[in-house]
Amino acid sequence: MNKIILIFFLYLNLISYSFANPNINARTGILVDYHSDEILYELDADAQIYPASMTKIMTSIIAFDLLKKNKLSLDDLFVVSENAWRLSQSGYSSMFIMINDEVSVEDLLKGIIIASGNDACVALAEGIAGSEENFAEMMNEKASEIGMMSTNFTNSSGINDPDNISTVRDIAIMSKYLISNYPSFYEIFKEKTFTWDRTGGDPIKQGNRNPLLYKKVGVDGVKTGYLAVEKYSLASSMKKNDRRLIAVASGFQTKNLRSSESLKLLNWGFRNTNTFEITKKDNSIFELETWLGKKSKIKAVSKEDYYLTINKKDIRNLNVILNYQGPIVAPVQKGEKVASLVITNKGQKIKTVPLYAAEDLKKVNFFKSLITSINYLIWGDV
Repeated sequence: MNKIILIFFLYLNLISYSFANPNINARTGILVDYHSDEILYELDADAQIYPASMTKIMTSIIAFDLLKKNKLSLDDLFVVSENAWRLSQSGYSSMFIMINDEVSVEDLLKGIIIASGNDACVALAEGIAGSEENFAEMMNEKASEIGMMSTNFTNSSGINDPDNISTVRDIAIMSKYLISNYPSFYEIFKEKTFTWDRTGGDPIKQGNRNPLLYKKVGVDGVKTGYLAVEKYSLASSMKKNDRRLIAVASGFQTKNLRSSESLKLLNWGFRNTNTFEITKKDNSIFELETWLGKKSKIKAVSKEDYYLTINKKDIRNLNVILNYQGPIVAPVQKGEKVASLVITNKGQKIKTVPLYAAEDLKKVNFFKSLITSINYLIWGDV
């Protein structure tokens, strides 16, 4: 028989919610759920932008990748070249490093992420790759690897170059990759201040350029940007409980709009949508009834993480159903497909997630099998 067991029926007695478009005051933008990759909002998300200092996200990723592979150490020292030092001059975002000074990778990363230092970017790039041009090639290789199809990096800082281009969609992809793959290093992005005391003068304390970090709303990254031709931009990420959203927008006319409109977009996403963890790889365990097995039930698991993002007004129509031909007849080998989860919304199938046996199920011996079969024929008791 086809056995269908309702395991979830999500229902909230919801009053009316406003699902009006957030209408952010920017040239281009996107809002993405971190876990489900669902795009909650987009505004000309594939339009070409100059990513400005959001470029530094990739600069950090290259270093984090080498650190993770033990090919680089936070204690490694890089000598500051004249090229790097020149970007410490007035008119540039700077860490204020001195020529020929030896600066650790850790300090350079903090100078890049917190103080948005262009000089620190060049020093790190030259220390890792020998030249900023070589480092840009590494950046582009990584961008291609993670699916940034509309991006070309020409330098490590994002300062003026007409060929240093991207899109808010690609910046969102890059931001998720950063958060997902380097969670411990990502902690640097929420640090609010950085003081550098080897400036050739007094120590210089600088605040993080991300304005949303100071609002105590759950934002913990990621990076601002500004170029005269592009105006203001921001990649931001907000976490509430176990849920995270990523917003990227560019073309804000003022700093205040960059802050207020980005926050409006993030709040709109949390207010109007929810994300549910449907399955977690090897962790979400379902028990299925068996027939002629040495156990009365067998455990089944998913081989994938699956999250579903849905408008709050539609939650009452969401169903997750465990579907299998049962009871499961022994023997069963671990890893054998035994069931599936069927997710529907308003009666429409959204996804089917296969489930696999998490253990072997051996068949009972002949005599017990015979007794069980006779018992079923007489009493109908499985």
